[in-house]
Amino acid sequence: MAGHSTSRPEEAAAVLDLHVQRVLRSPGRTFSLDAALRSPVMRTALMGASGSGKSTVLMAVAGLLPGTHGHVRVGADTLLDTASGIDLPARARGVGVVFQDYALFPHLTVAQNLGFGMRRLGHSLNEADQARIDALIAQFDLGTLRAARPQDLSGGQRQRVALARALAPSPRLLLLDEPLSALDAPLRARLRHELAEMLERVQIPTLLVTHDPQDVEVLAQAVVHLDQGRVVSAPACATGGA
Repeated sequence: MAGHSTSRPEEAAAVLDLHVQRVLRSPGRTFSLDAALRSPVMRTALMGASGSGKSTVLMAVAGLLPGTHGHVRVGADTLLDTASGIDLPARARGVGVVFQDYALFPHLTVAQNLGFGMRRLGHSLNEADQARIDALIAQFDLGTLRAARPQDLSGGQRQRVALARALAPSPRLLLLDEPLSALDAPLRARLRHELAEMLERVQIPTLLVTHDPQDVEVLAQAVVHLDQGRVVSAPACATGGA
């Protein structure tokens, strides 16, 4: 059943501590997820071959994979602990997600996209919410684009909007699913460094899924490897990441 976030002082040394288990079945294939990692740093990269379960781990952590067993802890906060009956719904987990294709709402403006995740059921945005949106638009240099729609934005602009939208509700954890893979190589190289600067500035625990060693070098402070649904290496220091 759903519960409330609980504190675990003895776990405070771990920025991210998770063990997620789920069996997924589709025609002709059964995939068993049994991934455990404990990371002491703010930005951890999860690498692995295509089909190794990287994005599935993110879905489980975000609460988007019903029936997941195990635990997810961010600092002293518990988002999932099936042994204790805690399973916060996705909306209550305080997790911001940037999907591979950014998943911006095409019918909404930049400002409306940012405000979407801040809306409470049956309520309009209040003055504090509007101030938060204005601050993010300024922080991500989107002032001239606040009334634009996603189809009118460049790849780099869409990336900034997606990240700002994920940060708008002040999440306790940020999940990035191949956030640069949709960009061409020259733009990817430039935005990689911009993204690193943004992550350093916001200082929110981040789990990054990527297949690109350059992403790890610039964006991550530690890297773990996933194979067939299981973590096969403990968090190791990456060469980059401020």
